[in-house]
Amino acid sequence: MPELSLLIRDGIASDVEACLALDHSYETDAVWQMTLQPDPSGWHITFRVERLPRTIPAQYTPQAATLERALAADQCLLVATTRGETPEIIGYLSLNYQAVEGIALIQNVVVAKDYRRLGIGKRLVNVARRWATEQTAHTLMMEVQTRNMPGIQFCQSVGLTFCGFNDHYFTHHEIAVFFAQALR
Repeated sequence: MPELSLLIRDGIASDVEACLALDHSYETDAVWQMTLQPDPSGWHITFRVERLPRTIPAQYTPQAATLERALAADQCLLVATTRGETPEIIGYLSLNYQAVEGIALIQNVVVAKDYRRLGIGKRLVNVARRWATEQTAHTLMMEVQTRNMPGIQFCQSVGLTFCGFNDHYFTHHEIAVFFAQALR
């Protein structure tokens, strides 16, 4: 593939359908396994990488409402498009800005399958980081399922570090792990 020329811009309402139409699948050969053990002096919580016997496909289904909410003036939806006469959406990032808490929470980073591993996701996060700083957020955070090892590795590759979890966060009571970075 020749060098990619792309544009990252604010998303608009007519972009939501194209974002949802992107391939949100991924493959993983590992998961973060959580063990939670009560102890008289407190709790012991451990996350460890558990290798799977084989690579398995996984599908993530984003919520249209999440992307539509990110269109508000005080929120952030970024889209990455190809340049040219007929630009094509090849990725997006949605961010929920919680102004009172000063937290910019990235909820989705998706890149079309044919364009993955070209740095587009990292560029989207960098633009989101600048946007969050301009909004005076003090923390950039991202949520990921424990079974999404590529997502966990992506968080770490863009400078986010593990900061917590919620064991009933996603639908079907999937565990969410959170990665964050201080912005100030």
